[in-house]
Amino acid sequence: MRIVAGTRRGRALAAPPGRTTRPTADRVRQALFDMLLHAPWAGADAVVGARVLDGFAGTGALGLEALSRGAAHCTFFETDRAALAALRANVAACRAEAAATIRAIDVTRPPPAGKDGACGLVFLDPPYGLGLPARALQALGRAGWIAPRALIVVETAADEDAPAGAGPLLAEHRHGAARLSIWRAATGQAD
Repeated sequence: MRIVAGTRRGRALAAPPGRTTRPTADRVRQALFDMLLHAPWAGADAVVGARVLDGFAGTGALGLEALSRGAAHCTFFETDRAALAALRANVAACRAEAAATIRAIDVTRPPPAGKDGACGLVFLDPPYGLGLPARALQALGRAGWIAPRALIVVETAADEDAPAGAGPLLAEHRHGAARLSIWRAATGQAD
């Protein structure tokens, strides 16, 4: 696993041992960022200069890819100890400490975002099949982490129902066993 493009292109990313963390595959990240950078509903502004939230961050691959491609800041939420260790190592290996905040927080129970916390690009890649995306989106919206008109990207199993109510669905693509769904938040409250 590596950073696919940008200033940190080719940087190897560590993953915790075992099967508790399922990083987004390089080819899926490439396809996702191609969409974000070139789709008529997104464009370079979707990433460049963005405040990003990488929920269920795992290795941090999605947030670090965004930073490599010009995002201003990424906040990473993760609770698994092994994943947190890999995430911290990956942020350090990418020399992204100044642009990254790592928080050992359950995405379904986030603290209030504060005035600078609202993010214009939100990634959620939770464990498959547990119904976590809808709960996380509602909690993040209530806590102010989702900026008005933010792009929300959720990875689920291809056969899993995507969460409803995140805002207008912009795109949905299957990549092997994974499905990427992208919404535009209407109000900042993903409920």
